[in-house]
Formats: sequence, structure tokens, C-alpha cells
Amino acid sequence: MDISVVVPLFNEEESLPELHAWIKRVMEANGFTYEIIFCNDGSKDRSWDVIEQLAKDNPEVHGIKFRRNYGKSPALFHGFDMAQGDVVITMDADLQDSPDEIPELYRMIKEEGYDLVSGYKQKRYDPLSKTLPTKLFNATARKVSGIKNLHDFNCGLKAYKLDVVKNIEVYGEMHRYIPYLAKNAGFNKIGEKVVHHQARKYGKTKFGLNRFVNGYLDLLSLWFLSAFGAQPMHVFGFVGSLMFALGFIAALIVGFYKLICMWNGNNPGLVTDSPYFYISLTTMLIGTQLFLAGFLGDMISRNSAERNTYKVEKTI
Repeated sequence: MDISVVVPLFNEEESLPELHAWIKRVMEANGFTYEIIFCNDGSKDRSWDVIEQLAKDNPEVHGIKFRRNYGKSPALFHGFDMAQGDVVITMDADLQDSPDEIPELYRMIKEEGYDLVSGYKQKRYDPLSKTLPTKLFNATARKVSGIKNLHDFNCGLKAYKLDVVKNIEVYGEMHRYIPYLAKNAGFNKIGEKVVHHQARKYGKTKFGLNRFVNGYLDLLSLWFLSAFGAQPMHVFGFVGSLMFALGFIAALIVGFYKLICMWNGNNPGLVTDSPYFYISLTTMLIGTQLFLAGFLGDMISRNSAERNTYKVEKTI
């Protein structure tokens, strides 16, 4: 099979027949063998009824129905698990992503050898309250991930080699960082294609401003896990040891200062009268706690069932 199209959706009953017809028209015009996997994320409308009818009339249509709304990442995870095509295309169900982009995305994967190609909605039809935070979010994601050539990490229209979707785990709200997940899994040839962005035709957006706050928290979590997840002692142990050493040196200075004052016949008072004593003591305590956190994290990592799970590309 050439292509699997994975479509996560939530309350999109009006757009589904039109989206299916559009995808089908593009696939047949280009002679692709394909499947369409609709991932119904707990929709409250008739989306699942529409999917069932499409599947009844069209053998290429498959569906996944969640009992409740879990989010886009779980929908993509199960869609990726079901996908069988050599190239996997993801797109949103709201008709803002154009299926006409599919042939070129497929060509970039098959002929140019990209592992992943992400769409770039250079001209957007979103309100300013959405586009400005998106630009800031993408700039931060480029800096943290090191993927300098992507302008739109969160674009729903993407193409992947089948190996990519089978070797990454999309969970929580990590769908925003699939290129970063792919890079961490060893898929480094990541490209971008400017794609057409259309104004929403039916319904309204399902995402609020809280996604930007959650997005930054997820980015920090992913960065830490990729940099130190397997060896937490390297970061916690180093920072903890450094803070303990600074606190210990500060305590020695406070002690030596009192001895010097006593040697000169002055009365410096009790060591505990100095605020620097408590600052140094607090620093040593925090340093000790960080060191222990790193030690415990390292012990947990060493005893994890997946401590020696690595992505093996080939075995001869």
C-alpha cells in the first residue's frame, strides 16, 4: 500500500464526507493505493455515524472510536499503530488542510528520501490572537529542538516514512513535537513544505489559549527527557554537588571570620547571628536534596524494564 491517511477528529460531522471525497479524488487521480483512518476522539455529534457509513460504502475507510475525548496525541498514536502504508499522511478533519498537497509530500518522502516532511502554513487564516503566540512557540521549539528549518511544528499536515510512526510514541500532548520525537528516535532527515491553508468551513476551533502554556511545559519535559532522561544523575548530581560545595565554602568563610575576630580580640557574636550562616546551610541542604534526587532517578532508570530498549534499524 502506498499511503495511509490518518485523520484525528472531534465533532467534525459536517466536514467528513467532503474531506473523504476530496482525498479519494486526489488518490485516484494519482493512482495511489491507500487507506483512510478516521480517529474519532470522543465526538459528541454524529461524526462516528458518518464514519460508519463511509466505511460501509468505501473499503479504504477505517475508523477508531474512543469512548471519551482523550486528545489529539492518543488519536494519532492509535492511528499510527493501525497504519500500513509506505508513507503516512496526517491531516486535520476541518478542511483547513488541503489533500491536494498529498502527491508532493509523498514524492518528497519516496524520491528525496526524507524521513518526515512537515507542512508550513505560510499564509494563515487564523485570528491574530492565535498567529502571534504560534510564531513565538515555533521560535522556542526551533531553539530547543535544534531543528532550525521548521517554521510550523504544530501543522497537522505532515508526511512520514512508515518506520518513523512505528518508532515514536506520541502521548499526552506531544503531537506538537513529533519532529522532535522523530529526531530523538534517530530520524534526522526532516524537511518542510509550504502548504495551502484554508479558512475553516464548518464549526469552530477546538483549541484554546491554554494549549500554548501546556505546549511550553511539554517542550521543557521533552527536552529534559531527551537530554538527561537516561542519566538523571548527570544533571541533578552535578548541580547538587555544586550547590553543596558553594554552601560548604560559605560556611567555612563564616567560621574563619569568627576565628579571625576572636584572634584579634573582637567579639563577633554567635555564628548563628549571621544571615550568611543560614544561607550557606540552606544551600548545602538543597544541594544534598538535588544529589539524592539524581541518585534515586538513576537507580529507577537502571531498574526500568526499558533501560536497554533501543531503536535498531537493521540486523544482518
